Amino acid sequence: MGSSSSWPPALTVDGGPLYQQIVAALEAAAREGRLREGDRLPPQRTLAATLGVDLTTVTRAYAEARRRGLIDAVTGRGSFIAPRPEPAGPALDLSMNIPPAPRGVRLGELIARGVAEIAARTDMDALMSYHPGAGASADRAAAAAWLRPAFGDNLDPDRILIAAGAQSAMAAIAAHLAGPGGTIACEPLVYPGLLALAQALRLTCAPVAADGDGMRPDALDALCRARRPGLIYLNPTIANPTTVTMSAERRRALLEVAARHDAPILEDDPYAPLARDAPPPLAAGRSAARVWHVHTLSKSLTPGLRLAYVAAPSPDDRARLTPALRALSLMPAPLSAALLANWIRNGVAHDLLDGVRAEALQRQALARALLPGARAHPNGLHLWLPMPDGLDARRLAERALSQGLAVTPAGAFSPGETKVNAVRVALGAVPERARLEEALRRLAGLIETSPPR
Repeated sequence: MGSSSSWPPALTVDGGPLYQQIVAALEAAAREGRLREGDRLPPQRTLAATLGVDLTTVTRAYAEARRRGLIDAVTGRGSFIAPRPEPAGPALDLSMNIPPAPRGVRLGELIARGVAEIAARTDMDALMSYHPGAGASADRAAAAAWLRPAFGDNLDPDRILIAAGAQSAMAAIAAHLAGPGGTIACEPLVYPGLLALAQALRLTCAPVAADGDGMRPDALDALCRARRPGLIYLNPTIANPTTVTMSAERRRALLEVAARHDAPILEDDPYAPLARDAPPPLAAGRSAARVWHVHTLSKSLTPGLRLAYVAAPSPDDRARLTPALRALSLMPAPLSAALLANWIRNGVAHDLLDGVRAEALQRQALARALLPGARAHPNGLHLWLPMPDGLDARRLAERALSQGLAVTPAGAFSPGETKVNAVRVALGAVPERARLEEALRRLAGLIETSPPR
């Protein structure tokens, strides 16, 4: 954490009320970078003694700074420079799908304590160097331990790669398996990151018809016969954006189709830890000889670590993918990988997951009361909201954005034209639950009052 050594200010007799001078100096120091987000301010008595003013003057200044959102106060720890909102973004963001911060958890403190534990037993100079390969063996063992509740005991750490986020992992798998000009079979509405990587790699996303249980096996069989896709993309648990969780029967049927056509599957499964009721991953099945399982920690814990775990079909497959992954992202940050492995071993990761799941449950209950027509999973991070007759999702999103409220229309999830008229509403990016309630009420009001197309 930074310090406040370049502050406090010099006060003047003719500069106006002293408490306002303190607030103005705080604001200027934060704007100019002399005080940064997270910097601790002096205790009020210390600052009063330094400036030669009454304690009440400093107390009033800190109270005004909190009211303006310049500082945060943490009981027992002091006052800190608050994060500054990015002016270009929406005031209320219901478009970014990230996990909500668990109540009562300070990630900064967990990170600081975890790094201190690692530093006490590790050569930090070595940790800060380049680390070729699929990840340190201890980190891969921790990854296997994290995935085993879903996979069962049959998960060899030698199948695991550690990647710098799911996006780079999926890009490496797509480049490795689909090849130049290849085809990826996917549902008609998919994670936009897949569409972006397909465009960057010059691959074609071919939509396969889906129903209320996900991709239809008969439609996949027909597409495999007609197009011979190099890869099948599935997001089986709390799918983004539709929130569908495939049944175990549907997963088995899709595995059978893929095996019949010798087509590999990319199983993108970021939300499974949130859903206590999800069937086992496709990669855990007996017919999973060509399933690549990608699990990012960005949706269940925090996006800032930029880590994903990849379970390759076999250790040999892992070895073959490693050069492709290295070509795209070189390596995951070793400190992030070590920190997460430490959290998995000492239980912090599971505590964080429980906290995210509990907060998501509360937010989904709030959304269900305000947007009763939405489709969602009780522990999911987003919901899927069909539009009433006569209301266009894209125009609603544009109108909402003009009023500082961001949602994502169905077109952002489609590899082509779509007739689906719905928006995805993400519930994790708005930090405070009260502000989320405000955002959802405003969205409900916009839906009710928007003119028909």
